[in-house]
Amino acid sequence: MLPVGRGLLYLIVAGAAWGTAGAAASLVYRSSDMGSVALSFWRCAAGLVLLLGLRALLPRPASAAVAVAAEPLRRKALRAGAVGVALAVFQTAYFAAVSATGLAVATVVTLGAGPVLIALGARLTMGERLGRGGVIAVAGALGGLGVLVLGGGDTTVRPWGVALALLSALGYCAMTLLTRWWGRHGGADASRTTVWAFAVTTLCLLPFALVEGLVPHTDEPARVIWLVVYIAAIPTALAYGLYFAGAAVVRSATVSVIMLLEPVSAAALAVLVLGEHLTAATLVGTLLMLGSVAGLAATETRAASSAGSAGPA
Repeated sequence: MLPVGRGLLYLIVAGAAWGTAGAAASLVYRSSDMGSVALSFWRCAAGLVLLLGLRALLPRPASAAVAVAAEPLRRKALRAGAVGVALAVFQTAYFAAVSATGLAVATVVTLGAGPVLIALGARLTMGERLGRGGVIAVAGALGGLGVLVLGGGDTTVRPWGVALALLSALGYCAMTLLTRWWGRHGGADASRTTVWAFAVTTLCLLPFALVEGLVPHTDEPARVIWLVVYIAAIPTALAYGLYFAGAAVVRSATVSVIMLLEPVSAAALAVLVLGEHLTAATLVGTLLMLGSVAGLAATETRAASSAGSAGPA
């Protein structure tokens, strides 16, 4: 099984990579009329192709092959279907929430409700406890998220958009808890789970993407293609592969807070690449969230070390 320390590193890299998707998507929208659902479809479909190619090129450990072979086919199908549907709900409902109530409110509700729902779900289904330090870290992270996203200007809250954002948070919660559950009970190949989850998500998104329009109109086709390839490779194939591997060994609430690095990364790119100004809200929110992530990561590492030292030699 993957060490907890490496799992934390995987999640940190995944969170930072997720944050680059927004900047790349904004460049796609500037260069074409591609819709959000179509972009999400191409992101998943191309990411699936890249993951399949990577699995074909890289050898897998013998232990992983034995575990996968021993796992019942019904359980493999159930895991792939459940995680894939949860991923599709997470992504699609979030894009719909952005359209309905704006980026700021959709981000705060989705990413803010996620850690709370995940912490409650992990406590009820797996007995995972945050502890006082964990509760403080989650509260600090959510406060930082609010300052970071809402501190820059006016926002409009629409109930339908909030409902869609909560649906997205439920999809994110289910995806995280399912990954952790199967990781705790063994037999789950993170690479295989990622591939099949993307296959299911791609199929779920296809009919909606067809209605919206799969092929965009653009005067810069090469630019759009390269941007879509980047989105499929880095914040999708790489990031989700690392996410599913890390989420299988790290406590669910910790996972949800670490993944709040996504808006931090996005804010940094907005300042460094897109030319937006560094505001006091951006700085304060970023520091609060980074401090919370660092605190939870340290707590997770100590807990794993204590468990390891208490176990049999």
